[in-house]
Amino acid sequence: MDHVALISSIPAPTKAHLTARSDVAGLKHLLVHVSALCLTSTGIVQWPDYWHWLLLPHAVLLIFLFALSHECTHFTPFRSRWLNVACGHAAGVLLLLPFTWFRLFHLAHHQHTNDPLRDPELAGGPRPCDPKSWLVYLTGWGYWRGMAEAVWANALGGGNDGGGGGGGESFGSTSYLPRRHHAALVREARCYLAVYALAVLAAAPGGPAGVLLWRLWALPLLVGQPFLRVFLLAEHGLCPPVRNMLENSRTTLAGSLVRRLAWNMSFHAEHHALPSVPFHRLPELHAAWAAPHLKSTSAGYAEFTREYAASLLAHKLH
Repeated sequence: MDHVALISSIPAPTKAHLTARSDVAGLKHLLVHVSALCLTSTGIVQWPDYWHWLLLPHAVLLIFLFALSHECTHFTPFRSRWLNVACGHAAGVLLLLPFTWFRLFHLAHHQHTNDPLRDPELAGGPRPCDPKSWLVYLTGWGYWRGMAEAVWANALGGGNDGGGGGGGESFGSTSYLPRRHHAALVREARCYLAVYALAVLAAAPGGPAGVLLWRLWALPLLVGQPFLRVFLLAEHGLCPPVRNMLENSRTTLAGSLVRRLAWNMSFHAEHHALPSVPFHRLPELHAAWAAPHLKSTSAGYAEFTREYAASLLAHKLH
């Protein structure tokens, strides 16, 4: 059964239940995530002699706001559209991931998933295909470079090349950015740059504000990026370039803590099969409908990483 047949097999009342969005469910999940970030932030500020002990959990919590941004591109974590847009931009500013740009990019990825010629995640080149490129990928260098280029180009009103996907992360084609969105993309990029400029001005080098900016934001983004790269690579890495979303996307059977941290993005094949299902209903879609039909799965991210490393050594990447 492919994803089209699977979705067709779900009765209309059940589908309506699965796709029902909820402000309450979204805000409860957001509250837990933000509260955990507040705890690590408070510890870093209050115990400056021991801040490095909290760096890793703070970094992981911060970088996985990407999952919130991802959900917001589909307007699914909250029923209220303005909440999706507000949270998408808030996460976008923190992650150097302009929300309007990312939404257009990501919807094109859903339309052409794992197509080496049309998926914008692969437009900058294939996923890492040797140990050296894999290690570079894990650092997030391609992401930071690509997104800096995208924001700067958009702010200047020119091209919109950028990064942020799972492949080469530097795109030569911007066909997924319709001209009617050009003005919005320019305004968005300029607003983001203004926020960054104000942050730099407020954080004088060597001053207390600069130290906090480094410890609470800049350094955690760098430290957390490899964890996000591993997570994102599992979504489509080693999956074949076919149309069936139950095969070209991977569901990783992670533990409950990882699922909560990632807003259930680990149910990725289910998400691609029916993107209108909000994060809090994905486990139900998996258990009741999708699980027997999944073609690409891993028991966890450690298992997938071992498989990917072995494929690099064997030069058997798809």
